[in-house]
Amino acid sequence: MASAAIEASIVDTVGPKKDTLPLPEPARQRLIRSGVDLTNGYPYRPLVPLYLQDVYQLRSAERIHEDAGARADKSKKNLFSAASKVTDLTAHIGTEIEGLQLKDLTPEQRDELALLIAERSVVFLRDQDISPQQQRELGEWFGEVEVHPQVPQVPGVPGVTVIWPDLQAQDLPANFRNPGGASRWHTDLVHERQPAGITHLHNDTVPPVGGDTLWASGYGAYEKLSPEFRKFIDGKQAVYRSAHAYLDRENPSAGPKFVERVHPLVRVHPATGWKALWVNRAMTTRIVGLDKAESDLILNYLHDVYEKNADIQVRFRWTAGTSALWDNSASWDYEGKYSRHGTRVTSLAEKPYFDSKAPTRRQALGLLDEDEKEALGLARDRVGDHSP
Repeated sequence: MASAAIEASIVDTVGPKKDTLPLPEPARQRLIRSGVDLTNGYPYRPLVPLYLQDVYQLRSAERIHEDAGARADKSKKNLFSAASKVTDLTAHIGTEIEGLQLKDLTPEQRDELALLIAERSVVFLRDQDISPQQQRELGEWFGEVEVHPQVPQVPGVPGVTVIWPDLQAQDLPANFRNPGGASRWHTDLVHERQPAGITHLHNDTVPPVGGDTLWASGYGAYEKLSPEFRKFIDGKQAVYRSAHAYLDRENPSAGPKFVERVHPLVRVHPATGWKALWVNRAMTTRIVGLDKAESDLILNYLHDVYEKNADIQVRFRWTAGTSALWDNSASWDYEGKYSRHGTRVTSLAEKPYFDSKAPTRRQALGLLDEDEKEALGLARDRVGDHSP
């Protein structure tokens, strides 16, 4: 299949490289069973847009998005009754479901899965028999599937990107001290007008040791902040940039520039209604309205809150055939390198928004202790309160 840009309107492009890295055997067998044509090489690489203006035009129009989790039965009875076991991996983030196949979920179960992902930030299912085509079809249920303008894809299945660290290392050499790429805390597609909602990564090939992935809860990160500091950042906006850079058609000699968009620092999830801190060290560049020194100081602190609080993180050990589905509006992730191969589908969501009346996760679930209630003005005065 000859390479082309992801949209016909993009005519100024850079040709893709020719990949020769042999596919891991488990990945090759899965792709062949799925009917993927490997005769023209693997993976498929689209023609890369040369100019920033063309990339800004991708998905620039407002889209109506209905969050699947918002229409789900809150009890999740259809999903849970069909599972053989449901295990929360930590108190704040991460749930593993056993006994279900993603490809066989009913519409009601899909919606309830989306709500569970929104509540727990990331959900894991092992031993999944799912093709790239079925993976994309599930992603379409959750929202518009993102087709990336330049990352490697499964041939003939637009929107299913290839996650293959050994291949990525050929483009961007990595080592132990500088692992690069996704091996740092990040959130996917923050530069989009309507950024990523649910991402589904299925790994068909994993190493015997290493390659773990960590996720951190945006709900928990926000709740780690003092109530007064929350008031300071609530409603503020920041600039979020793309992972890839492009030339400015009007001034190409200025060198590569990133796609940038402005979103709230704290956003509210449409399915849960909870506030989440939404920044990441890799792609949040500055807080709007603050001097650079002020912005850098605050952002570095907020990044540290995510990265240094182990109790709001989950570390997952992959096995072959495992799917992880996470909500990008409520989590960060940190991908280990090593020898893995998988396919990923990302469903785009709503335009991020902030609501000052929205509760925190712990507040909504009735988990606040008395000190937290007092700090939030939700508790009676402990001294001199004589009300009945």
